[in-house]
Amino acid sequence: MARRNLTIAAALLLSLALNPASAEETSPIHLRIAGGLGGVIQYTQYEAPFWTEEVPRLTEGRVRAEIAPFDQSGIRGTEMLSFMRLGVVPFGTLTLAVAAGDEPEMGAMDLPALNPNINVLQQSVTLLRPRLEELLRDRYNVQLLAVYTYPAQVMFCRDPFTSLDDLSGRRIRTSSVGQSELMQALGAIPVVISFSGIVKAINDRVVECAITGSMSGNSIGLQAVTSTVSRQAISWGISFFGANMAAWRALPPEIRSQLQAGLQKLESRIWQVAQQQTENGFACNAGLPSCTDGTPGRMVVLDDSVRDQRRRDALLRDTVLPKWIQRCGSECAEVWNRYVAPTRGIVARAD
Repeated sequence: MARRNLTIAAALLLSLALNPASAEETSPIHLRIAGGLGGVIQYTQYEAPFWTEEVPRLTEGRVRAEIAPFDQSGIRGTEMLSFMRLGVVPFGTLTLAVAAGDEPEMGAMDLPALNPNINVLQQSVTLLRPRLEELLRDRYNVQLLAVYTYPAQVMFCRDPFTSLDDLSGRRIRTSSVGQSELMQALGAIPVVISFSGIVKAINDRVVECAITGSMSGNSIGLQAVTSTVSRQAISWGISFFGANMAAWRALPPEIRSQLQAGLQKLESRIWQVAQQQTENGFACNAGLPSCTDGTPGRMVVLDDSVRDQRRRDALLRDTVLPKWIQRCGSECAEVWNRYVAPTRGIVARAD
């Protein structure tokens, strides 16, 4: 009975979310959107204006939308997929790292060491997007509409380093299970610390290094307490935007087409700004004239090397993939070998 009542409640919320103002056909369609993380450029300058300003123009006033950041919605990340499946959240954004807590396969696009730069990341997303779309549709009744990325998560260290192997023995701030496993494989000691606590942890010598965004690290002052930052991304921060299938199909076909066209452009713009923010972070941390919207530092920006490329391949094959498959199951090895291995040349084993 409780499950039936929850389903009825979800249906009522879905109908209100699609058109709470009026049942008349001439009234605008009202959509409620759970957006990405609030307070970052992706949300404030791109997602929110798209829904509140651009969508009414695209649809000639037929659609009005309200959007709130996912992290300020009162919904826990672990609940988002279930709420989208039920229609309680008809249109929502969720990072794949959060989704992977319940559905480990969703972490495949952004495994640590898989995507050292944005070009490789784009290739990974292209390879795995059909599978993500299938997974969301078949298991969660969700239509995939866009895939976004946040800027690169890179390594900052107080003392100089020249390669991944130099990190052995150092205490390193991490923010995910995958990052921690990767650091352990390098002989480093992962320490989970909140973003706001990074600078204090380095000053107090709780950690020697930290993984965070090149620009967000600058925003909290890492350029003043660390000496070296690496250009190679440890991971990124992929998120998807999707719709409950019933909510999506309830929209008129021409509205769906207009939204899809707009979302395709929004996705492209968000990827561009992620690349710009990543590069601007490096420029500001190094104190280059091209630095904008950041605090100039005097850091060494370490370029990727052939040695580290080979090391990453070995880490991906021997540590990252096996650990992921342990959490995910043999089906994930099959997914990897079908969608990724032919291009990357690294085969996953389910044993």
